[in-house]
Amino acid sequence: MAQTLVPHFVNDKGVDRIAIGVKEFQCMGATPPFDHPHVYLDMGDEAQLVCPYCSTLFRYNPALKATESDPPSCVFVATAPPGAPEA
Repeated sequence: MAQTLVPHFVNDKGVDRIAIGVKEFQCMGATPPFDHPHVYLDMGDEAQLVCPYCSTLFRYNPALKATESDPPSCVFVATAPPGAPEA
């Protein structure tokens, strides 16, 4: 079975809406340690969805890639903490 990466989005700037290039994603609210429970959201046939935790409105924009958002700072990229062993 092939695995796909589910993009994670954060709203550190506190904007009221974020345009994204996917319809299935996870909202984290903010960057850890200020995040809310990471919720999987699926827009289905709709073009927008509100996160039930942080009330951020996500709007689907097919012109964006899965790794892009508008504003661009809303894509969360996991990194290893300082001093963590390499995989």
